[in-house]
Amino acid sequence: MTIKKSWKRSCAMHAFHKAGGFTLLELLVVMVIIGLLAGYVAPQYFGVVSKSEVKAARNQIDSFQKALVAYRLDVGSVPASSLGLSALVKAPPGQKKWAGPYLAKAVPLDPWGKPYVYVQPGQHGEYDVLSYGKDGRLGGQGDDADIGSWQ
Repeated sequence: MTIKKSWKRSCAMHAFHKAGGFTLLELLVVMVIIGLLAGYVAPQYFGVVSKSEVKAARNQIDSFQKALVAYRLDVGSVPASSLGLSALVKAPPGQKKWAGPYLAKAVPLDPWGKPYVYVQPGQHGEYDVLSYGKDGRLGGQGDDADIGSWQ
């Protein structure tokens, strides 16, 4: 009986040692497959991220426009360029008809971490609210294109 137990134990140990790890070739194949998948998925993912930043900027500009309409209804005109969008959050000095705040929070930065530009009078209407895009400079194409209230 002890011979059977000893034989079973040695077979089990032999099987354990035999299947103990992966070969270098197997690891390289797995790494190549992961690299190929990352090469395919990463550009797809970053394209979606850049589209979402543009959408976020458009949504924020839209909320500024709605707040500016409410401001104009109360005060009679939109804020001057010198006051900027901060007039939607804090009453300008000497403005008695101001009934804000017209935004729930402070004026946020654009999705690329730069301040929105507010110009009154604007080139496209009574005012322009815009983000210069990813590059933070006027003009540009693709991710660097300007996003404005007139679009």
